[in-house]
Amino acid sequence: MSAIDVVGQYGAAMAAGDMAALAATFSPDAVWHQPGANQVSGDHIGPDAILAHLGTFMELSGGTFALETDSATESGDLVSATVRFRAQRPGQPDLDQHGVDVFRITDGRIAEVWLISEDQAAEDRFWGSV
Repeated sequence: MSAIDVVGQYGAAMAAGDMAALAATFSPDAVWHQPGANQVSGDHIGPDAILAHLGTFMELSGGTFALETDSATESGDLVSATVRFRAQRPGQPDLDQHGVDVFRITDGRIAEVWLISEDQAAEDRFWGSV
């Protein structure tokens, strides 16, 4: 299976809300690097921590967080995907940004994820501090 196929499985599981299938796309020691200076920033290690992290987006946004993948490109074990993500929170302007997610695939699973937002400062304000 190619690296881009693995990311496709991740995207399909995410869209379907299939947490078991989503967890299966990550290697046991996968690292999700969440950028910024806000309450969701930092590294999240392992499928359980990553799924809990993704759940935090839903919790903080009252279930409004949505992620769409526009396109993806692979180069060896790396895949970059252009994305659009949206969410709403009371007292905050709506979050609606584009970005790039970069995945490193090892042995048919996601080993690492880096996220790049078009306006990290606005995203930091949206998610807020602890």
